[in-house]
Amino acid sequence: MDDEELAERFEHARPRLRAIATRLLGSSADADDAVQETWLRLARSDAATIDNLDAWCTTVVSRISLDMLRAPRTTRERSWNVEPWRDEPTDPAPDLADLVDQSDRVNVALLVVLDALTPAERIAFVLHDVFGQPFDEVADAVDRSPAAARQLASRARRRLREASAPARPDRRRGRAVVEAWLSAVQEGDLKALLGLLHEDATLHADYGTTRQTLNGADEIAAQAVLAARLAAHSTPVLIDGLPGVAAMFGDRLVSLMTFDVVDGRIIGLEVLADPARLSGSRPA
Repeated sequence: MDDEELAERFEHARPRLRAIATRLLGSSADADDAVQETWLRLARSDAATIDNLDAWCTTVVSRISLDMLRAPRTTRERSWNVEPWRDEPTDPAPDLADLVDQSDRVNVALLVVLDALTPAERIAFVLHDVFGQPFDEVADAVDRSPAAARQLASRARRRLREASAPARPDRRRGRAVVEAWLSAVQEGDLKALLGLLHEDATLHADYGTTRQTLNGADEIAAQAVLAARLAAHSTPVLIDGLPGVAAMFGDRLVSLMTFDVVDGRIIGLEVLADPARLSGSRPA
């Protein structure tokens, strides 16, 4: 196989490799990096020794994704999809594999559930349950035996079911919490904020040039009461299906914040105030 034919075959495989990497990593940018690294490794390899090029590429892109999943989380970013608030649909919850297979970008709600898995479980589940890879090939990707790969996928399904059931939010309750939060922030009501927050809540914020993490209800509430003006310009929205708020000054989107609400209390908040990333996340 000459270099031109090798490049053509890889370009034919690229869309599928990118889909696999995107579903594993939850980021189109990271997926592109993983696919490009796969090509570089292929170009450095002796293609004549590769019996099944598609399987080889699947294994390599999965292993690269596995390394990226094990890397510090701060190096991986996602986009934010903002939409007007709507109540939870009445249709039954789709199968997890169907959810993963719906889009080239894994939404945040599902990514949170997938993060309940170890990297190896995540790869075994996505490769087998979503892309139908045989366990022999999955085993190569995770460097385990086929039997162990089968166990990883089975364990992943079980853990996903357990994690997804309580994680499915009641949007009506979520909106009530968001509106109570905005009201408490505008009024500077520290007691009300503490009542909304779980004592072990965490807040992660990305301001572009800096990042911030706050731990515990006291620390989060103390900072929140300083944001009354921002809250006055905020409106409830759905961000990748999660309860959230968008702050607008005129026509300019200045921040987004998602709420992770469990049993009526906020256990996690994520703030995006990086102008560069906000440019692609305008509310509808």
